[in-house]
Amino acid sequence: MNRKIHIIMLVVLILLPVMTVAQTPFPKISLGVEESENPSDFILTIQILALMTILALAPSILIMMTSFTRIIIVFHFLRAALATQSVPSNQILVGLALFMTLFIMKPVLSQINEEALQPYLGETISQDEAIEKAGLPIRQFMLNQTRENDLQLFIDLKGDGEVKTREDLTLSTIIPAFIISELKTAFQIGFLLYLPMLLLDMVVASVLLSMGMMMLPPVMISMPFKILLFVLVDGWNLIVKSLVEGFV
Repeated sequence: MNRKIHIIMLVVLILLPVMTVAQTPFPKISLGVEESENPSDFILTIQILALMTILALAPSILIMMTSFTRIIIVFHFLRAALATQSVPSNQILVGLALFMTLFIMKPVLSQINEEALQPYLGETISQDEAIEKAGLPIRQFMLNQTRENDLQLFIDLKGDGEVKTREDLTLSTIIPAFIISELKTAFQIGFLLYLPMLLLDMVVASVLLSMGMMMLPPVMISMPFKILLFVLVDGWNLIVKSLVEGFV
């Protein structure tokens, strides 16, 4: 009899939490599209969608409209020239490029904060005026780094005719011209980085060939000398200094 009572109590203890959960109301999440007679609801939805799109494109905006592109390409050329494979790693190069980009873009960001963001937060200018004033420093930065022939290329492709002043240029023309200018500059710097390393590879290959060690890869011997040469000339200091001064 006691054994039956113990079994019944055990069953009750097992079913008690289940019965409690069953009596607890579960939250209901619903997502749907409903009709609205108020046009402002539709406009608000479009604004939210546009904001989400801008947030999704924020990494591309950071890469394409700042100094990040030139810096990261030069770093990858440097790593390839040293033949160090994955040292420094991509995370280190990207992190360094991001901090250098923040350092270079600090005057532009400060100008945007003083002339656009703070007046807008203080409700002294409208949203449209804040966006227009925020775009001016970025436009000026990109125009200072863009070649005339690259600008003229997209002006001709767009077919707007002759542009009298740079203020008449739109961002759709400035941004792609700025990107290809940055790519060209980065490749020029990469070529200059490759030249001394290539000469060192040729010297090592000639020495190995004269010694009859044709089966030994020259890169294996030249890589320590490349690293030694790069350290002796304080390569990181020179490259970072040249990149920053190139934008200043």
